[in-house]
Amino acid sequence: MEQEFHRIRRLPPYVFAEVDKMKAAARAAGDDIIDFGMGNPDSGTPEHIVAKLVETIQDPRTHRYSTSRGIPGLRKAVAAYYQRRFDVEIDHNSEAVVTIGSKEGLANLSSAITSPGDVILVPNPSYPIHQFGFIIAGAAARNIPVTPGPEFMAALERAVQHSVPKPTALVLNYPSNPTAELADLDFYGQVVDFCRFHGIFILSDLAYAEIYFDGNPPPSVLQVPGARDIAVEFTSMSKTYSMPGWRIGFATGNSKLIEALARNKSYLDYGAFTPIQVAATAALNGPQDCVDEIRTRYKERRDVLIDGLAAAGWDMPCPKATMFAWAPIPPKFKHLGSLEFSKLLLSEAKVAVAPGVGFGEHGDDHVRLALVENRQRTRQAIRSIKAFFNSYGEE
Repeated sequence: MEQEFHRIRRLPPYVFAEVDKMKAAARAAGDDIIDFGMGNPDSGTPEHIVAKLVETIQDPRTHRYSTSRGIPGLRKAVAAYYQRRFDVEIDHNSEAVVTIGSKEGLANLSSAITSPGDVILVPNPSYPIHQFGFIIAGAAARNIPVTPGPEFMAALERAVQHSVPKPTALVLNYPSNPTAELADLDFYGQVVDFCRFHGIFILSDLAYAEIYFDGNPPPSVLQVPGARDIAVEFTSMSKTYSMPGWRIGFATGNSKLIEALARNKSYLDYGAFTPIQVAATAALNGPQDCVDEIRTRYKERRDVLIDGLAAAGWDMPCPKATMFAWAPIPPKFKHLGSLEFSKLLLSEAKVAVAPGVGFGEHGDDHVRLALVENRQRTRQAIRSIKAFFNSYGEE
């Protein structure tokens, strides 16, 4: 029996799957693919965090169901992190929830606060869950610019004037995936004032808070006075501590939103595995030299990639944060669009990147490169790309 499912019909085919299929076929054929496609950290989790996991998992009591909201020790560590890093005081009981990665938290909160037909404001391009978490929940997404500034604020004004019903929530993500753009506290202050006045919730994704390179740590929207009246923020252990497969993160902020997330989660999961939560507590409370090392590693890779590709004829902005470079498609390939250019780069240079259209139609003139290959492999990729560029169009 053929059956069309309403929610699935609203999800377009996953663009990245097409490139992934090509990658798999090339590797099966014996090709060495240098992969900048997925933001999947390649370095191992710091040893003291792994040691705490191993120690904790020896206790059979930790093998039982955990708690969906997160163990108290980890929620206290999250509150301590916010106090230390942002000078923001968090009540670990009412203003913090442990999530199974930030993606799960965003999806569950989307489901908890959305009614069919609600209008949600989402930057385009953006990380797919920012838009599709709400679309799965039945909302309509209205796109706004990514770059913080006057154009962004003007788009908010238009959205309130012309959306029926009035927007329910706004998604923010700075440092941005995929564009690597940053926002400052002045911008956050304008957005908070606007959204408080119009009764719009703010969902801030701060997954790249600790991956920055210019000496100025990215701020939290919760630093703005009054932000907790309307805002909740998601942070992840994945990039900060190279723990992507551990699937651990947290949400903090407005107690009403946190309670909605916690209630929704209570029906869907029993929380992350307790030893993982204990190890995450050790990560937040322990020495932070490992974070400095991870940040330095990404900066070194960034410098090799940006400088090397510029010398090869591919100029792109140097990201000040995140583990990504957001690269305009070179002029002679621009007519192809990001998906076809990504496929060509894979087949001819044996280099995989993420097509920008996968982050929204306004990303189709860019591709995203993740800093997940070491410097030697990155230099190898640059040589391959340069050779491909030089030979392109020759008979």
